[in-house]
This record gives sequence, C-alpha cells and structure tokens, in this order.
Amino acid sequence: MNLLFIGDVVGQPGRRAISDQLPTLRQRFKLDLVVANAENIADGAGITRKTANELFAAGVDVLTNGNHAWDKKEALEYITAEPRLLRPHNYPDGTPGTGWFVATTAVGHKVGILNLMGNVFMHPHLACPFAAAERALAAKPDDVKLVLVDLHAEVTSEKMAMGWYLDGRVSAVVGTHTHVPTADERVLPRGTGYITDVGMTGCYESVIGMDTQKSLKRFVQKLPERFEVAEGLGTICGVLLDLDEGTGLCRTITRLRVDENISQAKIRVA
Repeated sequence: MNLLFIGDVVGQPGRRAISDQLPTLRQRFKLDLVVANAENIADGAGITRKTANELFAAGVDVLTNGNHAWDKKEALEYITAEPRLLRPHNYPDGTPGTGWFVATTAVGHKVGILNLMGNVFMHPHLACPFAAAERALAAKPDDVKLVLVDLHAEVTSEKMAMGWYLDGRVSAVVGTHTHVPTADERVLPRGTGYITDVGMTGCYESVIGMDTQKSLKRFVQKLPERFEVAEGLGTICGVLLDLDEGTGLCRTITRLRVDENISQAKIRVA
C-alpha cells in the first residue's frame, strides 16, 4: 500500500502547490492514501472550512493538526462535522473533534491515522502523548493493521523517543511542526517507518513560510510585527511510505520534494 504524508501546509503557496501537483503524484506513485498536516493552511495559522475543502478537492484524504488547531474560531464547529479533520488526540476529554480516524482506501484497506502533540516547549501543554498513543492502540479495532502517527512536536528527542516507543506497533511515525525537513528517514528495526520532521509545504523563500522582512524585524529589531505568509513558489515536502497491508509494517520510507509548476521528470525523491 502506498501512502503519501505531506508536511505542514502553510497558507496559499502550500495549498496551491498541492492543487497543482497532487493529482499527478497520485497517478505516478499509485497512491492509495494521502494525509497532510493542515494546521497552517489558513493565512499561516489555523484551518477554515474553505481551505480544508480546497485540500480535500485536490486529493488529500485526511488532515492532521497541531498547536494552531483553534486559531480560526470556525474550526471549533467545523471539526465536529468533518471526521477527516483531526486534532491532537491528547487534548482533554470534551475537546471538539478527535485525533483518531480510520480511513478506508479504494481497495478496502483500513488505515488508522493518529494525531498527537508533543509536550516539550509546546503550547498548550497537553496530556502525555506516549500515554495517549497507548490508549489509542489499545482501543484499535483488530481489523486495522496499518497505523500512521503524526507527532507534532518541537524537539527532536521527543519525536525520536516516540519512534522507538512505537517501533513494531505502528506502520510509521512522522514528525511535524518545525517546518524544516530532516534527512534521517529510516525503517526502525521492528518495522516502523520514521522521520523526525517531514518539513514544510509552502514558500521556502521565507522564514519557515513567513515573510522574511517581517520575521527579521522581530528578530533583529525586537519589535512586534504580525507574521504574514510569504508569497512565492510553493514546494511540497513529504514522505512516500510503502506499507505491508498484511503485517502493518513499513517496507520503505522515501523523502519527496516537488515545486509547483515543475515537470514530473524533475521531482526530487531522496
């Protein structure tokens, strides 16, 4: 089974790159499922019904989330009506939405998507993601063998620890949040695919997707400045996962990077 996970989609450049390239990517790589982290899709912070539907229409099957889940107030209502939109599963009981969803592919394979948020240097500070993962897996239906985990976290050590903690029990653990792709993709010894951070899908002529000059004002002059999404060429960063639907484990994990308006022959696959 072929799954594409797309890293943090930032604003219009990220959405535009997905709309431009994903239909062809689905055909070229025979993708059975596409999942994307969407916490930054609306003006760089938060989710709206319109921006989420834009990604669904482009071919994304499930949207994960992070610390910007509620930056747009309409997400509080929308998430209760759209099961394909997740939020971190370790939010308190009673929080709108859920961080667990079972997607069914066109040929009938069931894939559990688990969205978690780390604790170290993250706001808000949520319940233990390791305990939340344990509870989710304990409640997983027996017929769901494939499980993808998006851990939205700041520090590399917490993400790596989750990879080792879940090795052999889930198909893949992919890290999001820092907007910088790492080159440590691997299949762990017991068969779980892992990468510390998938990277950002947005404009890379920027500071993690935000306007460079406005970011410099905050860092250099120490003055308040509202972040704005950078304008420019959008780039998709993601990972391709080849999963064994029988064992639920990962055969290969491969980094993918593709710019909008680029020919398929020039797509960079690590």
